[in-house]
Amino acid sequence: MAEQSSSAEEITRTSKSNLAFAFISLGKKRRRDMTIFYAFCRLIDDIADSTELAPEEKARELQTWRESLHDSVPNEPALASEVRGLFGRYAIKPAMLEEIIEGVEMDLGPVSYDTFAALRDYCYKVASAVGLVSIEIFGYQNSKCRQYAVDLGLALQITNILRDVAKDLANGRVYLPREDMAHFGYAEEDLAARTYNEPFVRLMQFEADRAHGYFREAAAALPREDRRAMLSAEIMGLIYRKLLEQMERDRFRVFQREYGLSSAAKFLSVLRQLLRAV
Repeated sequence: MAEQSSSAEEITRTSKSNLAFAFISLGKKRRRDMTIFYAFCRLIDDIADSTELAPEEKARELQTWRESLHDSVPNEPALASEVRGLFGRYAIKPAMLEEIIEGVEMDLGPVSYDTFAALRDYCYKVASAVGLVSIEIFGYQNSKCRQYAVDLGLALQITNILRDVAKDLANGRVYLPREDMAHFGYAEEDLAARTYNEPFVRLMQFEADRAHGYFREAAAALPREDRRAMLSAEIMGLIYRKLLEQMERDRFRVFQREYGLSSAAKFLSVLRQLLRAV
């Protein structure tokens, strides 16, 4: 196994993820358990992104994780027992985490998607499935909250895809659907050459509008009685909407710069959501 001995707290602390930033709103016990779950997500994602592991090694390590969700196995990751502990405290089943592993496995080979329908399946597994586990830890009352988690996950992942177009391209991954590229007259050769032109801007705005649509659907699906429990998720949503708006204002110059919010901007987003919850 690749080195995975760091504690859940250390993995979360050293990550610059917006997800980790949102944990500030959680109580001690739920924050601890979200930290464990986040560390699991981070570790399996790191396996897929590793430049040191061969594809077969990545597949083997992910399979070990899959098996360790059900019971202790030889040479299992150090965090595995803590992850299994979540199953006894919440309505979380191993199959829910296995779905996330399936999503990560979709990144092991060259990545491209012909249609948004195919991309949506990927986004569901790597983001919506994460949301469905997260809301069990956050705690909710209304079953409609599950649709909220699905829609918010899709919105967040599409935003991630737009932000990381250049980085993903460098790693042999293209998440912009071919059908959308063709619709706007932006060829695969243009993307490979990192061509920044008006068709590219229109393509990116189309995908951004799709993300905005899922943000709206998430807002509409969130039950009133669960708004306080979903505060961490709402913080995430606000941070990512601001990131999306930042890219839109700059006309998606993703080949020239990296986008992200400052810690101060993230803090203001947290404060805004906390005040709304009062």
